[in-house]
Amino acid sequence: MKADTSIKRPRSVVLAATLQLLSAVPFVLGTYVVLVHGTGAQAAAEAEVARQGLPPSILAEHGISFGSNTAELPFTVAIVLILAMLALLNLNGKRLGRVLSWIFQPILFVAGAIIVPRQVWVTPLLESTFKSDPVLARIDVPALVDAALQAMPGWLLHANVGKLALTTLGSALVIVLLALPSARAYFRGKAL
Repeated sequence: MKADTSIKRPRSVVLAATLQLLSAVPFVLGTYVVLVHGTGAQAAAEAEVARQGLPPSILAEHGISFGSNTAELPFTVAIVLILAMLALLNLNGKRLGRVLSWIFQPILFVAGAIIVPRQVWVTPLLESTFKSDPVLARIDVPALVDAALQAMPGWLLHANVGKLALTTLGSALVIVLLALPSARAYFRGKAL
């Protein structure tokens, strides 16, 4: 079956694809921060812990990393590639892109709602976590976080807030936009 090229791409599909591409940007920026600034941020955090009279190794012993952990990078790169692929499929009216978007965007929504707030509200979350451990409870968390943030770009908080908004509200909006009658007609008129 040949695709009908006379069907105009609706704004709802263009906006959904744009949101998907915009959602990839904070992940790219986060990868940059980890690769370029992560080691320095971790060193600054460890130096602050030492300044407070505790062994710097306490952070690693408790799994606390301020960007030096590169284990998440493959997942981040995968998210960026998936979002770009979905946006291109949707712009080209491929039903597969719409269906996969309806599968992936809710997953991204949940992940964004659970994981990204830890990147935005670092200090209160660490304070809450540290209270349950007698050794960690001695750490001045605001000073620790400030030391790590000094080694990172100033725009990082804005990128994380953007990531939170795009992974949650943006994902919900993508789902709605791809369900609109104009999007349905566009995808119906195109071949898989």
